[in-house]
Amino acid sequence: MKKLDDIDLRILTLLYDNADINNKDLAAKIGIAPSTCLERVKRLKTSGIIKGAFIEVNLKNIGGNIEAIAAIRLQPYSEEIVNKLRDDLLKLPEIISLYHMGGNYDYYIHMSVKDSEHLRQFVFQAITSRDEVQTVETSLVFEHSRSTVLPGFED
Repeated sequence: MKKLDDIDLRILTLLYDNADINNKDLAAKIGIAPSTCLERVKRLKTSGIIKGAFIEVNLKNIGGNIEAIAAIRLQPYSEEIVNKLRDDLLKLPEIISLYHMGGNYDYYIHMSVKDSEHLRQFVFQAITSRDEVQTVETSLVFEHSRSTVLPGFED
């Protein structure tokens, strides 16, 4: 992996905080020409350092009144079963994020639903109904916050 210079790190830091910033403003904040900034962002994307840009949606404003995390354990456990579960669940509109884990549980599933009955039915129909799901523990999320600070790994 190519070592990132200070300008690359400043670009990543600003984009991590606000992926919606336009190229002209991004370049101005860093003190480089917009064309240089655009080329650097393209290179960061091409090299796989930037995988995508996302918006943060206020789920309550569109009917997602409850967020929950379901911790699940699979049995049997195989790469094929893990991948099929992931692929099936990511198609469902209730799913926000999936975390394939090591430890006591194989997956943590972050979801948003309209009410407690929707949560109950979703867990029964999409999760516990699957033969490979051995255990499910569902917890309510009171608040979900995302850091806007880029983690630092440079020496």
